[in-house]
Amino acid sequence: MIYMESAVLEFSATFLIWLLYGGLFVLWFFGKKINREQVIYALVAGFLAWSVAQAIKMLFPTLRPFMVNNEPVGVLITPLGSAFPSAHTAMAFSLAVTMFLLDGKIGWIYLSVAAFIGIARILANVHYPIDIVGGALIGTLVAIVVGKTKFFGLIRKR
Repeated sequence: MIYMESAVLEFSATFLIWLLYGGLFVLWFFGKKINREQVIYALVAGFLAWSVAQAIKMLFPTLRPFMVNNEPVGVLITPLGSAFPSAHTAMAFSLAVTMFLLDGKIGWIYLSVAAFIGIARILANVHYPIDIVGGALIGTLVAIVVGKTKFFGLIRKR
């Protein structure tokens, strides 16, 4: 049972973000409420959030929990670099907030998955809670700023 819990945790901490991107793929081809231009907006917001998180990591390197407490991380998890802020969480929240701004129903699903990703990253021993909060703030702010700037004039809430 512990192995199964560990596998689910590792999957959630490492690969669940791809479920969010898969949802964008589905919306690209089959979306009725959200059009292709809006999917591009979400992808740009995700890339920018990841870039901001990576820049902060380079400027202010911090150790990850497993480096401090000498506890192992799962075999699927290969964290590299600084802990703060969580780039996974920044990307997840940028996608989630973007989806929320475009369609509340889809947005709540994305926000739930983004929160779960952040929690899984803490439980997997690769981030502290402050890393997750920092990533969530970055992702949220990037999504809002990209939306407010009317990125390429593509933001059209239906």
